This record gives sequence, C-alpha cells and structure tokens, in this order.
Amino acid sequence: MRRLWVVGGISFGACLCFLALLVVGTYSAAAGIATGVGGRAGGLAKGAVPGKYQSLVQKWGNLCPTLSPALLAAQLYSESGWNPGAVSPADARGIAQFIPGTWATHGIDGDGDGDRDIWDPNDAIPSAASYDCELARYVSKVPGDPVKNMLAAYNAGPGAVKQYGGVPPYRETEGYVKTITNLAKSFEAPIGRVAPSQQAAGAIYFAQKQLGTPYLWGGNGTPEQGGRFDCSGLTKAAYESVGIDLPRVANDQYNAGPHPSRGELLPGDLVFFSDDLTNSREIRHVGLYVGGGYMINAPFTGAVIRFDKIDTPDYFGATRVTKDGAEALPRREGVGDTA
Repeated sequence: MRRLWVVGGISFGACLCFLALLVVGTYSAAAGIATGVGGRAGGLAKGAVPGKYQSLVQKWGNLCPTLSPALLAAQLYSESGWNPGAVSPADARGIAQFIPGTWATHGIDGDGDGDRDIWDPNDAIPSAASYDCELARYVSKVPGDPVKNMLAAYNAGPGAVKQYGGVPPYRETEGYVKTITNLAKSFEAPIGRVAPSQQAAGAIYFAQKQLGTPYLWGGNGTPEQGGRFDCSGLTKAAYESVGIDLPRVANDQYNAGPHPSRGELLPGDLVFFSDDLTNSREIRHVGLYVGGGYMINAPFTGAVIRFDKIDTPDYFGATRVTKDGAEALPRREGVGDTA
C-alpha cells in the first residue's frame, strides 16, 4: 500500500491527456528490445539481500571461484526467503535449510564463537557457502559448467554428477540448476545496460485499461471482486496477460529479474517502494513504470488505479521482469499488496 502522503497522482479525468506519454514510452520500450544488451553482473544489487545479512553473503559468497555472492543469495532466498526460523516438512532448519544430519557433518562455526548453531545465520550462511565449495571441489574434474555441476551436486549429490559426467538427467535437478542460476541474476548488480523486457508493452496495455478502477486490498481483479486490484495484484495480472506468472506479493516480485538503475528505467519495469531502503523483504508497494517519471499503480484504499510520480523518498528500486526470472521464484502464501 502506498503511503497516504503520496497523493499527487494524476486523476482519472486527466488520464486521456497523459496517454501520449504512455504511448511514446511504450513504443520506446518496444524499440529498445531490438538494441538492448544484457549487462554483466558485479556485486550484489541494492537491497536484494537484507542489510543484516549482506556482509555475510558478500564475504562467504567469495569463498571459492565456483561460488558468487549472488549465487549464494539465490540459494538462501530460494530455501527460506531469508527466514532464520524456517522449518520444512522434511525438518530442514534455519535460513540455509540444513537437515540436522547434514549439519552435523558440514556445519561450521562461522562466527568463531565456539559453537555451530543451525539456527544462527552467522553459522548457517558460512556453512552453506562452505558446503557449496566442498561439493565444487568434489566434482571439479567432471566435464561441463563447474557452477551447474556444483548446484547439481547440491541437489542430487556429487555421486550422481560424477556418474552422469555432469548435471544428471533428473527433472528436479535440472529444474533446480536452472532456477538458481536464473534467480541469481536478480541478486546481481548489473554492469552496463539491462536487456529490455519483450513483454513490457503488453503489460502496460493491460494496466492502462484498469485506470479509474477502485483499489481493493487483496484484489486480484476477479469478477467477484468487481475487477478491482491492490498494487501487487495489478502488476501480477498485467504480466500474467503476457504469459508471465509473478508471485502474489510485492517483495517477491522484486526478484523477478535484474535491477536497472533509476536512470536506466524503461516502460514496463516494476518500481518498488519501502520504508527500509536496505531490505527488499520490507517492500510494501509496487507499480508499473510508464515513462517520464510516472507509474500506473493501485495506491491505497479509497483511491483508484491511476498515474503517480515515482520519485519519492520511499522509492526503493526497479526490476525488469523476465520470464525465466519469474519462473525461478518460489511461491509463498500471502494476499494483499504488502510484503
């Protein structure tokens, strides 16, 4: 939900005179598709890793050449969503989701305080990195991509990687390798221009048709809800209209692709807002950028879907949605537009 002090939106009655900007922005995005060049990654994207874990991920993500901070972050996010108290049905525990038996063998005292605590991120995050690197060394002579082999060993065991001479032909393992390598891109700080979204124009077209619709917290646009949306319901539906399935809540949508800077925004990018600019898990609002410093968004109860400026003190950052990035995201329960 957008803070009530952000009320300088463009009213529905003024939308018609604003559509020229939208159309120009939309077709600028489409034109950029032909010339866009993907950027290389360097370090961690702003706020993608919660601030209290960023130094740990940055340090231990460089433990061995096969690992990177973004790759380690993708694993931790996929495993627990940064929840240090997470417990799975299989009794995997903590932020890194270690099974107690695996922890007994591979857990390390990451913070040097004399114990190995599966629930303590200061031990669990270093242990996840150490375990990755141990697996990488074990399969280092196997042909193929060493990063993919390491991830396959994590999922299927190093014996299977050796047996098949690379990523084993298991659907689960192939899916895991693809998921983590794609998800890692949302944690990387890109260097150079991020490739434009091929679905941007269609997503904007959908959102444009919702202008003037009253906001509804938890709204998904169903007939029973009168076609009303909240902020993340609107962005989810906009990208669903072009074949991309986003998670339901805003803070998970942030990881659906790489993160262009403010000066690199293109129409179709998701733009996010938070009271904590160091932690993407605290994101509470999302809109769809249309160009010229404006977004289409469902702001709050009592308002309608409308245009608003994005340059406010709570502006967090942006995501250029990709199909692979969206498919890599874990699906977590939740309704409503706040994370």
